[in-house]
Amino acid sequence: MRGGFLGFREVAMRRAGGRLVNPFHIVDMLDVGPDKLAPRLDIVLVNFFLASASLKCSRTPCSIFSESSFATGSMSPVSRALSPAGMAFDCTLSTLTLLQRNGSTTAPLASANLPCHSSFRMKTTKSEAPRVNPYAASSRVFSAKVLDGPERAPSRAMLYPVGFKPEDFSKLIVGIASTWSMVTPCNMHIDQLAREAEAGVNAAGAKAIIFDTITVSDGISMGTEGMKYSLVSREVIADSIETVVGCQGMDGFVAIGGCDKNMPGSLIAMARLNRPAVFVYGGTILPGCITGETRNLDIVSVFEAVGAHANKRIDDAELQAIESCAIPGPGSCGGMYTANTMASAIEALGMSLPNSSAQNAISEAKKQDCRRAGAAAVEMLKKGIRPLDIMTKKAFENAITVVIVLGGSTNAVLHLLAIANACKVKLVLDDFNRIGKRVPVLADLKPSGKHLMSELVAIGGIRPLMKMLLDAGLLHADCLTVTGQTLAETLADVKPYPAGQTIIHPLDQPIKKDSHLVILYGNLAPGGAVAKITGKEGLRFTGKARVFNSEEAALGRILDGTVVKGEVVVIRFEGPRGGPGMREMLSPTSAIMGKGLGNDVAPITDGRFSGGSHGFVVGHITPEAYVGGPLALVKNGDPITIDAEKRQINLDIPAAELKKRRKAWKAPKPRYTRGVLAKYASTVTSASLGAVTDQNLRL
Repeated sequence: MRGGFLGFREVAMRRAGGRLVNPFHIVDMLDVGPDKLAPRLDIVLVNFFLASASLKCSRTPCSIFSESSFATGSMSPVSRALSPAGMAFDCTLSTLTLLQRNGSTTAPLASANLPCHSSFRMKTTKSEAPRVNPYAASSRVFSAKVLDGPERAPSRAMLYPVGFKPEDFSKLIVGIASTWSMVTPCNMHIDQLAREAEAGVNAAGAKAIIFDTITVSDGISMGTEGMKYSLVSREVIADSIETVVGCQGMDGFVAIGGCDKNMPGSLIAMARLNRPAVFVYGGTILPGCITGETRNLDIVSVFEAVGAHANKRIDDAELQAIESCAIPGPGSCGGMYTANTMASAIEALGMSLPNSSAQNAISEAKKQDCRRAGAAAVEMLKKGIRPLDIMTKKAFENAITVVIVLGGSTNAVLHLLAIANACKVKLVLDDFNRIGKRVPVLADLKPSGKHLMSELVAIGGIRPLMKMLLDAGLLHADCLTVTGQTLAETLADVKPYPAGQTIIHPLDQPIKKDSHLVILYGNLAPGGAVAKITGKEGLRFTGKARVFNSEEAALGRILDGTVVKGEVVVIRFEGPRGGPGMREMLSPTSAIMGKGLGNDVAPITDGRFSGGSHGFVVGHITPEAYVGGPLALVKNGDPITIDAEKRQINLDIPAAELKKRRKAWKAPKPRYTRGVLAKYASTVTSASLGAVTDQNLRL
């Protein structure tokens, strides 16, 4: 290399009326001096992004040049402005960006990697090296590998039919992961939202590509064998987004989710890929109603109507009226069930834009949210902000706090553990108890309360609540968000809730002084269990076990009156491996409420409970029955005590009897030996670890 000049990949390009045509083709490494470039192009060599303070290179000393300094060999004004004072370069392994000058402005032209081999050291008078930005707007870290150079012509050829123009190939490529489907009203509108996000990306100067992933409907499959695929779908969503983004060389992406597994599935993919990404919640459904009545209906109203019908409290006509009117259109289930819980948790985590969690599915606000999310993903690429910069331990603590205050779903425990696992953040069950001891329940929202999410939307969503928590010292202020601002900065101008609202209680008048999510331990759950106890059901329950080896068996005996007051309804072999799939027990719990037994019966399971479940419920019991956990040893009539204050769940039989039963126990045969459920059962971890499928793999 000639002293004073940078070796780089020559960019084949030509100008037409000041506009760049076909700017991305890259050929072999060449030593290029100003005599070759200056006569042909107005260019500036800028943004010399150093990969580290000590690099490998075999080149001779060199500098960075602007158009005006080609002839002199002096350090350019541009590079001096970008470089710390006193910096000297021996040589670099870096990304070199070419900007095309067009009048008084410049625009990204192309970038090139400079491979080096021997030692390099950057010297600067500053005490810290400048922050490395591997995602500068012109660096195109992943898309360049797929699209740049003559050898990538076949790749480019495949993209012309889907809407690419020649100038698009030099832009950042941002995926739009859509969960659109007509399987469920939760997702039926998301194709439209994906188009809005696409427009936001394109308007910000990048190129968007929409692709789909799956969704399933818990509400439709609940209580059937099909519900075993629900939690599995979280892993399929994560795997499919990771697969598409990774395969297609997308630099970043926006994910839009509706039904509740969409949310954690998308976040797990974001953590695995660690490419700039923004999550958009599809929005909550509006309430249903029956003509002439004032009560608001939702999907849980229908489940509970089934129990009321079985108990002769309503007739066929009223059941049909509720069924036909409860779901009026698009959007996720309307209470503080799992979808709204996880959307709120993700906003508190910093991975969605402010107020994304609290917008109606069909609204101008949601369209704007999608457009802004597209632009935000591009801005994250420019600033070099990645998901793992945001999803820290403190950010997860913020998410847990918001879930508790809202009275959110027990599923948040499972999903936050799984997302944290993907982030390699150490989050454990005991963190929920630790935080829960100092965080109250403030939101009077269904299923345990009165109001729906759409009513919370109408008074400002969760932003005023988060501002209140921040001012009280219950949230970490310095956590980064996808906006590029800290949590505190995003909340700085948030106004309080309107006077007289009754949905969110003040901190000094909580619904419950500590968390409704209680992690229990004991001889029935040595690995932990998750209870949802609002206090309305009491804090302690002792009863005789009524044992069922499946959800269907339990539901039948609840509806026919076999289950009576004072019983602990044990539903086992429903865990991650035993189900497999860890079904939600919404049908049994809704039947219990519909039968009027909500305060008199306690269902417990190694499966899950829906966000719509309420009453004295305990799920996620580990170890699960299928692997020989103590739940497998329970017999009808055994006394069981659940104590939320002591945080214990115990089988009150002698240790010798428990040991005798364990010795006689035999493992059941697997229910599935082929297909996705079998693969899931063979890889899934315990619920206490988030029921993840890529940990401790045999590689």
